[in-house]
Amino acid sequence: MRLIYIFVLMLLPLSAFSQEEAFYIEFKDEVLTNVFITIEDTYDVLFSYKDHDVSDKRISLKKEKRTLREVLEAITELTKLNYKILNNRYVIINESLEKETDLNELDKVIVKSYLTKGIVKNRNGSYKLYPSKLGILPGLTESDVLESIQLLPGVLSPNETASGFFVRGGASDQNRLIWDGINIYHKGHLFGMISPLNPNVTSEIKFINKGSHARYGERLSSVIDMSSNSDISKNIKAELGFNGINGDALIEVPVIKDKMNIQASFRRSYVDVLETFTFNPLADKVFESTKINKSENDNNEFSFLDYNVKLNYKPNKNNSLYASVISIDNQLDYVQNDTETNRLFNDKLVTSNIGYGVGWKTDWNDNITQNTTAFLSDYKLNYNFITIENNEQVSDFEKRNTIYDSGISSEVTINTSKASAIAFGYQYTLKDVSYAFLNRTNLSFVLDTEDRTIQSHSVYGSYDYKNPKLFDVSIGFRSTYFKELEAVRLEPRLVFYRSLFENLKFQATAEIKNQIISEIDETILSDLSLENRVWRLADGNEFPIINSQHVSGGFIYTGKDVSIDIDAYHKRLKNITALSLGFLNPDNSNFNIGKQNVFGVDVFMRKRFNGFNSWLSYSYNRSKSIFENLNDSNEFTSKSNISHAISTALSYQLKRFQFALGWKWQTGKPYTIAQDNSDNLEFNNGINTGELPIYHRMDFSSIYNFKISKRNRLRGKVGLSIRNIYNRKNLISREYRGNNSLDDPIELIEKYSIGITPNLMVRLYW
Repeated sequence: MRLIYIFVLMLLPLSAFSQEEAFYIEFKDEVLTNVFITIEDTYDVLFSYKDHDVSDKRISLKKEKRTLREVLEAITELTKLNYKILNNRYVIINESLEKETDLNELDKVIVKSYLTKGIVKNRNGSYKLYPSKLGILPGLTESDVLESIQLLPGVLSPNETASGFFVRGGASDQNRLIWDGINIYHKGHLFGMISPLNPNVTSEIKFINKGSHARYGERLSSVIDMSSNSDISKNIKAELGFNGINGDALIEVPVIKDKMNIQASFRRSYVDVLETFTFNPLADKVFESTKINKSENDNNEFSFLDYNVKLNYKPNKNNSLYASVISIDNQLDYVQNDTETNRLFNDKLVTSNIGYGVGWKTDWNDNITQNTTAFLSDYKLNYNFITIENNEQVSDFEKRNTIYDSGISSEVTINTSKASAIAFGYQYTLKDVSYAFLNRTNLSFVLDTEDRTIQSHSVYGSYDYKNPKLFDVSIGFRSTYFKELEAVRLEPRLVFYRSLFENLKFQATAEIKNQIISEIDETILSDLSLENRVWRLADGNEFPIINSQHVSGGFIYTGKDVSIDIDAYHKRLKNITALSLGFLNPDNSNFNIGKQNVFGVDVFMRKRFNGFNSWLSYSYNRSKSIFENLNDSNEFTSKSNISHAISTALSYQLKRFQFALGWKWQTGKPYTIAQDNSDNLEFNNGINTGELPIYHRMDFSSIYNFKISKRNRLRGKVGLSIRNIYNRKNLISREYRGNNSLDDPIELIEKYSIGITPNLMVRLYW
């Protein structure tokens, strides 16, 4: 009953509505960008400004009841910046109104402050997240990119990992992560529990779960396109932060005034030196059901680090260039001594992802823009399980997975009129992917090995037409030739948007996508059983190109302080693969080709009330799969199926304090029921016929911003977050695992969610 009472309290603000035109508003030495965010939320407007015009500006206003124009006049007096209000909603801020900012980006926004400030939804159905402007979210003290995305409707992470989330019923390997144009394959620090990308470096994120632009290929479910800061800073900026897992530092240094700067970041864990109250619950979850969790050896080492360096150069107003480097690295060295058998076991695991990207953007004239990029991504996973007996190595099981992914692309955009634009481009990529499972002692392959290369040539084009009195439409087409597979795939795209009434909009999308790289599960030969997924390329036969057809349609209502978003979708996937591990079908241990059908509905509601921000989202998902030679070729529930999911939150800001309380509830994942006989487990009821218990948890966050001195720019913030406040023990996985010998019995593995997990954060800026 207590949970229901808290849940009802969260929803109470949804019933209120304010019609006031003047509001009490107050700022105390507040950063101007944060001031704009508060004004947007209060007066239902959108700001447009150049970052360098407002950077380092702070203001204070006494608490008074003011209209929007009175607030803007006060800001002008304090900052000497000019403003202009367009269409009663758009506010242009500039040092000079002669340099008026284009409104194209503003026109694309349907819902601002989608979950919280710093998240907007565009007319094309995509989302944009701005970490530096992001408001507080439950369970997070920092603006983690991937964790924030998981709070959006239709995005679920049943395993509670940062990057292993499902988007609209699609598998986690169907999500494409891009950093400064570089494809990222690393799954995250601490085996996915922590995002592999430093949230304090990211400037802008595009999250696309439907109707993606024709420039985006390669994955079926979603695109997360992240960019670090591309502005030329005028002053040296630095940040230093610590939380319960790691510390990080960030610096921006101008090299040539208004033309060139360099920025760098570094983040490293310190839990190999000091295990904290934040690390221990995460480690308990990660190492659950492994021998590491059962060991009392304290001499084992785990650490992670990542860094990013970016050079921005703008020789003139029409050209900009960048060069970016990112590195992500994980190390695990675990030793267990079995005194009874006089054996020593050593697990060594190294995962890394290094990426390089360069880009050049040029404005040939007022209507023609060209954007050219190139990248290289180098991903490696190496796992060794070494057995030493009487000081002599007797076995070394090794698992390897490497990816060399490189490419170049160029796109030209032409504004043919104020209402229309066309874009066309070319992309070349080369993917070299290999994996192997082998025994280094006798040089005999244990399971499988493959080394495959695929070159792809893609051409694409799109046409955008915007007419506020009629409709907006975006039509795209992409054609890709996979050289080694001798295959051509065509991918049409469509986004349609129409305003039915002033506050009611209709949106529909349709698209076809193809994917040549995906992950396979390998659990039967893994002693560590942590990194049990490896990447591989399609071969056109046993492992074909995966195809997806996705349509969606829905309505969006936006009012003064309320927004409602309802969207239904249907996805059909062909040529998906599943590896039978022998015990589900003893006569078949090969890859099985199948289909998947997904139908779902996402509902989102948000309401602001007297300084409170509340939201509620609900997702329904029905996902079914069918494979030849599996489950007697009958349809069964997909492993990514979560039938019902609810998420709700309430946040409040009191001067420099921010608070957020959130609750998640969802039905359990499907699992395969097994019967235990005297010798082994038997599977007689089919695949995924069972469902895990209901999952729910409550999270809390609080942040306090402060200024250390009025005489300098040094400021900071401290934060506290608590995940799973009431320490609910959620069963999130029930799987079956074999061992190195196929004659060994099958083992039932049950995994649980994290327990109560507090985290502290402190961060300084100057």
